[in-house]
Amino acid sequence: TVFPSRRTTMPITPHDQKIEPPGDTEIWRFLKMRFFRDLVANEELYFRRTDLYKTDDPDEGLPSDSYLRRIMNLRRYVLDDELELNSHQAQNRLFSESQYLCCWNMNDPENRLRMWYKYAPCGVAVRSEYGRLKAVLNDFIDDVNLGQVRYGDDTMTGYNAKQIIFTKRPKFAWENEVRAVVCSYDPVGGQARNYRETNFPHREPQDDLNPVHNWVHPEKRRRIDLKALITAVGVSPW
Repeated sequence: TVFPSRRTTMPITPHDQKIEPPGDTEIWRFLKMRFFRDLVANEELYFRRTDLYKTDDPDEGLPSDSYLRRIMNLRRYVLDDELELNSHQAQNRLFSESQYLCCWNMNDPENRLRMWYKYAPCGVAVRSEYGRLKAVLNDFIDDVNLGQVRYGDDTMTGYNAKQIIFTKRPKFAWENEVRAVVCSYDPVGGQARNYRETNFPHREPQDDLNPVHNWVHPEKRRRIDLKALITAVGVSPW
């Protein structure tokens, strides 16, 4: 007897003010050689936990303080308002521990050398299209988001955690990023780890006192149809 598969895929989840390029938009993913070998050998996309990017960008996964003050009417240097701001930024950071990123870049010949130099000086770049990536992600069983990154918060409204994940500071605008986000809510993650014995709301998790649980993984891997995704491979000019 052959039983039908119980596997259920989940379509990509929209979020408020999502930005999407056309489906035929050329996208690149710059990879050091060991990551490229891993991609080809295992045919898996690699997603890294958002909060781990804060070593390169301390604001990754967070709205700007000025934006939160503006939409929540929080007054600068007023103690109660500053404590509330701390609490909100800590919750945004803890939420980012459940969001895993796979970053691509829309084709931009003017900044391509800069991308090579920063991310894969002696590596390769795999090329695809936005529509191809979207089709691959639609086969995942996870809650997945996909879209173009917004640079700066001038056009933002409201307080949407997904929108925040897709927003970066203006200084990164040269990257022209498209990101795929796998959401993995772990029941042992996202606790109020920003508090210590004094009950003060720190902005960041206090990992020395309340470390992230071992079950909250630093990465996620998802099997893909590599031939359906990749259209070409480019070699670093170095």
